[in-house]
Amino acid sequence: MTQTRKSGTRKSGRILVAGFAGLLCLGLWTAPALAQSSAWKTAHSAAVAAYQAGDYAAAEANLLTAIGYAEKFGRRDPRLAATLNDLALTQFRLGKYAEAEPLHQRALEIRERIYGPDHPEVAATLNDLGFLYAAQGRYAESEPLHNRALAIREKAYGPDHPEVAKSLNNIGGLYLELDRFAEAEAFYQRALGIVAKSLGETHPFTVASLNNLAAVYDEQGRYAEAEPLYMKALGIAEKTLGEHPQVAASLNNLAKLYDAQGKLDDAEPVYRKALGMAEKTLGPEHPDVAASLDHLGVLYTTQGKAKKAEAHLQRALAIRRKMLGQSHPLVAQSLDNYAALLLQTGRDTEGRRFQILASSIRAYNARANIAKPAESKDPKKAAIRMLKTTN
Repeated sequence: MTQTRKSGTRKSGRILVAGFAGLLCLGLWTAPALAQSSAWKTAHSAAVAAYQAGDYAAAEANLLTAIGYAEKFGRRDPRLAATLNDLALTQFRLGKYAEAEPLHQRALEIRERIYGPDHPEVAATLNDLGFLYAAQGRYAESEPLHNRALAIREKAYGPDHPEVAKSLNNIGGLYLELDRFAEAEAFYQRALGIVAKSLGETHPFTVASLNNLAAVYDEQGRYAEAEPLYMKALGIAEKTLGEHPQVAASLNNLAKLYDAQGKLDDAEPVYRKALGMAEKTLGPEHPDVAASLDHLGVLYTTQGKAKKAEAHLQRALAIRRKMLGQSHPLVAQSLDNYAALLLQTGRDTEGRRFQILASSIRAYNARANIAKPAESKDPKKAAIRMLKTTN
């Protein structure tokens, strides 16, 4: 059965590339310095593990501990810059954009002082700060940062390096946010050409680039062009990765494509497969699991399956509140979707209460994150589109 419905919260599931630092070489140190370095490494390692598991609150706590040690290494130490940048990325995930910005800026200042203005480490921080500005709707500030990162990487690596492709993907994503589809397509196509040639057709980065190019077509309603790219990306990911979060992401993209066309009976089993894989590979309380639950809940609402919808939407909301915090934009999304179900099932008072709560969260974030009205789109939509992967 095909039903016509307006697609809910989109853009499509493009993948942006951000960097969470790996551990740095410790070199030769005195005994006290080694002790401090070991304590920093322990805290930072715990943060990396928590971040990868989707427990951003635990990652934040460990990074705050790590920064206490890193500050003792000196103002020019690369570990301090890496830890500041990682904390900023974690706070981005938690929706704490106003707190993340000065951390990125300080990391950028340190890296420019250590390495000079044209070093790839500087490009990495420029890239991450560009993400942050885009999430706030500050597109005019985001674009030059991404362009500068691209120029640094092209100079350092040449025009056909995978690091260059990362910047191309990110600029393409920015243009997709701005509905500059022709430019987004051109950047994504160049990125795909680079990674397919340099890394191979089966590399995860190639899969991400296929998904991103498909997203451009998807957003324009060019579904016949998007579907084979999504299918190719999914086929490669399933063959090379098996049960993996990137496979779950590819499944979600395909399901959203069917969903946008009103092919709900085609979308449902793909959404369910994506949910099962995300739960198995990431754990039952990961934010990506909440995203899959939310997709299914909205679909069941549209189908009139109220009990299934409510179970999925309630669980998505609970995960997001626990893992991301009460004021995160994705919590507002879950509240809006749950409110729609309540209104549809005649629970108007409760539904309006959830709508008001969602609106208050968005208003809070708009004030806290100082998005520029002339340049901003819906802050809820801007936040949920920022899907990142590690370098």
